[in-house]
Amino acid sequence: MFNKILIANRGEIACRVAATARRLGVKTVAVYSEADAQARHVRACDEAVLIGGAAPRDSYLRWERIIEAAKATGAQAVHPGYGFLSENEEFAQACADAGIAFIGPPPSAIKAMGLKAESKRLMEQAGVPLVPGYHGASQDLALLKAEADRIGYPVLIKASAGGGGKGMRAVDKAEDFEAALASCKREAINSFGDDAVLVERYVQKPRHIEIQVFGDSHGDCVYLHERDCSVQRRHQKVLEEAPAPGMTVERRKQMGDAAVAAAKAVGYVGAGTVEFIAEQDGRFYFMEMNTRLQVEHPVTEAITGQDLVEWQLRVAAGERLPLAQADIPMRGHAIEARICAENPDANFLPATGTLHVARWPAHVSFERGDVRIDSGVGEGDAISPNYDSMIAKLIVWGEDRAQALARLDAALRDTHIAGLHTNVAFLRRVVNSHSFASADLDTALIPREHKALFESAPLALELVAAGVVAHALALEASKQDKDPWSKPDGWRMFGAANRRFDLEVQGTHHEVLLARRHGGGMVLTVAGREIALAVDSTGLERHQVVLGEGLASQRTLLQVYAHGEKVSVFAPHGSAVVTEVDLIAHAGDGAAEGGRLTAPMPGKLIAFLAKVGDAVTRGQPLAVMEAMKMEHTITAPRDGVVAELMFGVGDQVGDGAALLSLQ
Repeated sequence: MFNKILIANRGEIACRVAATARRLGVKTVAVYSEADAQARHVRACDEAVLIGGAAPRDSYLRWERIIEAAKATGAQAVHPGYGFLSENEEFAQACADAGIAFIGPPPSAIKAMGLKAESKRLMEQAGVPLVPGYHGASQDLALLKAEADRIGYPVLIKASAGGGGKGMRAVDKAEDFEAALASCKREAINSFGDDAVLVERYVQKPRHIEIQVFGDSHGDCVYLHERDCSVQRRHQKVLEEAPAPGMTVERRKQMGDAAVAAAKAVGYVGAGTVEFIAEQDGRFYFMEMNTRLQVEHPVTEAITGQDLVEWQLRVAAGERLPLAQADIPMRGHAIEARICAENPDANFLPATGTLHVARWPAHVSFERGDVRIDSGVGEGDAISPNYDSMIAKLIVWGEDRAQALARLDAALRDTHIAGLHTNVAFLRRVVNSHSFASADLDTALIPREHKALFESAPLALELVAAGVVAHALALEASKQDKDPWSKPDGWRMFGAANRRFDLEVQGTHHEVLLARRHGGGMVLTVAGREIALAVDSTGLERHQVVLGEGLASQRTLLQVYAHGEKVSVFAPHGSAVVTEVDLIAHAGDGAAEGGRLTAPMPGKLIAFLAKVGDAVTRGQPLAVMEAMKMEHTITAPRDGVVAELMFGVGDQVGDGAALLSLQ
């Protein structure tokens, strides 16, 4: 076993590798960018080395600096994590040339599987089933279009060097092919430095099932069962589970054997994932191989009881695989939810900002357990536009799928994050949707369940108002003096006073009045309706509120967090973010400027899709930005004529910056 390893990554995977290494008595070295000087992965390691600026191209993608850091600290091996350089054959070769072990497959395997087109040719030779498509080297537009027409629509365009949903577009009809191809190529060159693509038949109602494989340097290779990763948005995974619902023993063996054959065809060593597209009738086709550990590996660990990072370290140190195929256990069911900084209601637009609140469920484990959190950030940390949007992975295990579902729902209910948009509430709706609960899985589950996922009733306004009022009263009570004239109880010599709260919920203004009855009771007036209110607060955040009286009363436990004017209210059945408007502070604010198209996040301007003088209509694509490794198309907020372009293509723009003006 190694004495010291360097972790060439950041975030939750770096923290996870550091924890496993510590348990094995192996020292760790973190590398970090200027933006990550105070990051959790830096604190988790024994040593840390600054390698450059905030942008990945200035730090985490500079493999020569990482190797210099490994040499300077005496690290014997480098763990690449996932993303960044984890599938970079040049980096793996440079490690070997420097006499440093690369904790991953040999460069030849990375190269063979790194290009989707080349890997599919290899798989065809190895007898692994393939989706019908074009995997050739020529990138001539006319040829690609002709191949798409031959295959038949819908087709899927995929970046040959890609992964993570980047450089991937589904095309439903021939007239959309050229624009989709151009977008794929732009995203591919920006993400991978290679704009080559392949074209495949888009399988109808497909399931995305992947097999975890592991090989060692002694020629042995095994599979550790499968994961179902069908629930996706924008071709990126949302929920993953193991084992795949409905998988038979025979089909598991067929897919496992095919995955091992794929790995052996390239002399694979270490952890890898062979991904398949599966038809509803069970037929499956090779899609790609990820030559690294996957984000969703914890669900495999949960059902097998194995630590896959430990397997990686042992195999890279020359040891044999810890278990033979027949000895790999499978027990229970596990599900992972990716908690991301994004706004599902705005087409999953990534969000940036500070985690003012990050509270996890009680009894959560940060390494193993029935409810586990893998995270590289914590309360007070910032989510920046430089890296991906994932905040944490929430992993649950149960004796069966029903128990795992119940645990995941409860854990999501008790996960409270405030300060920026997240997908936590959306994940909970997915978990409770009919399709997911009944295991009716395919990659179109989210659009199929659109009504349940995006049109559900929000938290009741009176409950949100009660949370805001309860927090305000508790805050005032914590500050009051013993002077009876300073008590915030609304007392007046000639009767109780009404108190006004101005709330903005989802862009709508609401005036809420709080009155105190003689004798101490309170009444809320919300949307013209008077409701009795009783509050029992424990500190500033925990409030038991009762709305109404007698048999019609509703008792609810609320968790309330406030930062500035933003108040986040969490109830057992939902949550809401409300702005408590200070009318005096905003007295001089003007109306929002309706003639400007603004950037929804910091990022790089990739393209303008209209020029000065063009007449545009509401919803028409006007600009393309790149942020958090993805392209985002920005549409016109209304009809108008483009009057001015404020930036040039390639410029970095800030959150809220005006991109163009409309007349």
